[in-house]
Amino acid sequence: MKATRRSMSVSYAIREFLVPAKKLENEGIEVIKLHIGDPNKYDFKTPKHVREALCKAVEECDNGYAESEGYMGLRKAIVDREKEKNQIDVEVNDVIVTAGVTEAIQMLVAAMIEPGDELLVPGPGYPTYPEFTSFFGGRPISYRTDESSNWQPDVDDIRKKITPRTKALVVINPNNPTGAVYPGKTLKDLADIAGEHDLLLISDEIYDLMTFDGVHNSPSTLAPDIPMVILNGFSKVDLLPGWRLGYAVFRDSHDELKDIKEGVMRQLRLRLSANYPCQMAMSVALKGPQDHHEEIRVKLRERAEFAFKRLNSIPGISTTKPRGAFYIFPRYQSKRWKDDREFVLDVLNYAHLLVVPGSGFGDEYGKGHFRLVFLPDIDTLGRAFDALADFMRDYS
Repeated sequence: MKATRRSMSVSYAIREFLVPAKKLENEGIEVIKLHIGDPNKYDFKTPKHVREALCKAVEECDNGYAESEGYMGLRKAIVDREKEKNQIDVEVNDVIVTAGVTEAIQMLVAAMIEPGDELLVPGPGYPTYPEFTSFFGGRPISYRTDESSNWQPDVDDIRKKITPRTKALVVINPNNPTGAVYPGKTLKDLADIAGEHDLLLISDEIYDLMTFDGVHNSPSTLAPDIPMVILNGFSKVDLLPGWRLGYAVFRDSHDELKDIKEGVMRQLRLRLSANYPCQMAMSVALKGPQDHHEEIRVKLRERAEFAFKRLNSIPGISTTKPRGAFYIFPRYQSKRWKDDREFVLDVLNYAHLLVVPGSGFGDEYGKGHFRLVFLPDIDTLGRAFDALADFMRDYS
């Protein structure tokens, strides 16, 4: 029997190179893993009051299914959070809870894209958007972000790539994989383009509380009349990747998203519900102490600065400075390797350092780069960059 063509075409470079990395580890070789955005694999720990809330929730709830659209207590807490952070007024019925933001993306794309439809995605950008678009028969169209301007979106390029088949514009801010953070003016320009062309604006804000200057702008604040879906969750900023809790907020003042929202709701019912005890615990955690956000930001800012300086000191490597999240997206300069996948594999085999090829975030705008996380402590990052420097000296 053969698998379907659509399933075999799925690619996720972030985990793909873990297979050869495990082979090295089975041979007794230590591999420094800088490939995946999971803070809990390093020296970040879920806050105690959040863990205690889960233990309490398991004892107090019936451990059955939750409502398909999400536990009411959590949805109310999300409404309050969005009102406080983004100054937007939405109702509980505008909020859904999903098994991570990935599920929200999948359901939204499934409800929006017909075969041949187009989705504008940032290049480089998180691969889930183009992969799901292709999976459902659509065409992901990458718009340019400008490396020379700290990976800011090229507004003119976006305008050129809009066609009658374009359904939506995706904005990831802070950006994965570049760590770029967009100012209010840029976001207003993007929202204006969406409004001008009757596009849904999808605002991915999963790293919103991880900007190093503490400032995050949401287009929902800047463009109140544009139909928009805000995607967010708790994996990153609340150090809960294993809980698999995300959410989507439909901000739709003119009822333009009614059909898409219903399409998502039907999928929610089909898959029953997201994790019930975790939703109960998260509704409590959102109202509890939030000082861990500043502690995380301080650590990440220090490590981003260290990674930026060390990488730029390595001959053959250059990078822009990230402004948020925990990713950096360096460029390598050498004709030794035919592509960035070959480069990353050699880095793994000879430097014993696991990173992700830039083309995994878009062939056109990611090629010739690689992504790594600066989540580990400074000593571990130092060892990693020492190994990379030795590799570039000996092999490039």
